[in-house]
Amino acid sequence: MTAQGQSLSSDDYYQMGFRGKLLIIDSNLGDQDVERLKFLCRDHISSRSLERSNLAVDIFDQLMTEELLSEEDTFFLAELLYTIKQNSLLRHLNYTKEQVASLLPTRRKVSLFRNLLYELSEDISSDNLKGMTFLLRESIPRVQMTSLSLLSYLEKQDQIGEDNLTLLEDVCKKIAPNLMRKIEKYKREKASQVVTPPSAKETESLPQGKEELFSPSDIKHLLGSLQEGSQQDEHAGSNGETATPVSVELLGASVETLTSKSSTKETAVYRMDRNHRGFCVVVNNHRFTSLSERPGTHKDAECLKRVFEWLGFSVHVYVDVTKGRLMQVLREYQSHPGHADGDCFVFCVLTHGEFGAIYSSDGDLIPIREILSHFTAQQCPGLAHKPKLFFIQACQGEEVQPSVSIEADAVNPELKASLLKDSIPVEADFLLGLATVPGYVSFRHVKEGSWYIQSLYNHLKDLVPRHEDILSILTAVNNDVSRQVDKRGSKKQMPQPAFTLRKKVVFPVPQEELLL
Repeated sequence: MTAQGQSLSSDDYYQMGFRGKLLIIDSNLGDQDVERLKFLCRDHISSRSLERSNLAVDIFDQLMTEELLSEEDTFFLAELLYTIKQNSLLRHLNYTKEQVASLLPTRRKVSLFRNLLYELSEDISSDNLKGMTFLLRESIPRVQMTSLSLLSYLEKQDQIGEDNLTLLEDVCKKIAPNLMRKIEKYKREKASQVVTPPSAKETESLPQGKEELFSPSDIKHLLGSLQEGSQQDEHAGSNGETATPVSVELLGASVETLTSKSSTKETAVYRMDRNHRGFCVVVNNHRFTSLSERPGTHKDAECLKRVFEWLGFSVHVYVDVTKGRLMQVLREYQSHPGHADGDCFVFCVLTHGEFGAIYSSDGDLIPIREILSHFTAQQCPGLAHKPKLFFIQACQGEEVQPSVSIEADAVNPELKASLLKDSIPVEADFLLGLATVPGYVSFRHVKEGSWYIQSLYNHLKDLVPRHEDILSILTAVNNDVSRQVDKRGSKKQMPQPAFTLRKKVVFPVPQEELLL
């Protein structure tokens, strides 16, 4: 089609209907743009329909058929145009480049994996493409391919996928190592994606609750405070620390946040009268092979050990844990025979982190959901129907500059503002306690430990003797931490737990008082 709309007067343009504006967009897109759009729409339009689409208007028509495009809602098309860098055409949809960028975190429809493949295709040079086709010659057709068609073919043949990046990584490492950064970024972003329930049976008894902690407008405000960062280093001696929350907006009905109204009865309490209270594991990473140290973390570890031993747990502290060692620890406790006689299980992690994941001492990023997944009823029958409590003190977002003597656990916070989907398994009897909500920082004093862990320690010590349940205790922790400020009075913090507990967790009152 030839360009339309260029000779239209302003009055004629504004009187033009929705389809007329789509025609103008179509007329400004070439054959390569159409191929890009077809690739980006593969998750939403059938392959047969895409094969029959020779023009952009054919794709637009399919999007309208699938109710993904209408005069009232043009954002998906705006996202597509933004992705293929046709930003000048956004005005026909009444969007600007900046508006689309700000809305993407909450409204994107192009999957992370598809976006990754598209970005890789744009960065693969002609020489890179020749090298890749040479390496893959035995598994791809002997026809001329573009970088996009090559990646598309590999995906269609199931040689690569959102959870299968081995071939892609091998090829990029050999031919274009600079592309590995995009793959690593994708893996970090995917680490924050929602977990699939282990089975329908395991979710039948989940509590139903209405999330009340933040309104949608609050979430948008919090998300707006997150910025894409690229800093690699912490400021020595004074940094802030952002920790992973469970997504408020994306939590399923089976996962409640702290201020939710539970449907369980007031008298329903987990058993705490077996032979053994249970195990408490503390992973305390102070020194790292490639990241900054975390002074003050030993104070947190000592307090956790003291308070959970006081509560009757067998506490095991692991210091500077590599990824390999962490996997060993997880497997050990996943199959530990001692769970059969135990009441409960506690797992604490003190380390650096990013969105939805924590760092091992040797610098590997491990999704929080991977840690928790070892202890589902399916994977760890000994803990079925028993409370499993996880407390994580680790930075998960953008770095902040607070006052002196406060440090951050932030590492390479380069993710865009995106809703962090829940890391907690969607099955009963889990509690995940995290230090803050999106866009806010969590603080660790270099000598006195973190605000969150220290508050947890003090409130367990004070409120367990009053027969308070764990959610009431965490409510008090929320209140306490939210009232604390740094020396300049400008930095604050709000923890946010999430849970699928079916009953109250009330620890028996120890016979001896916990001394400071």
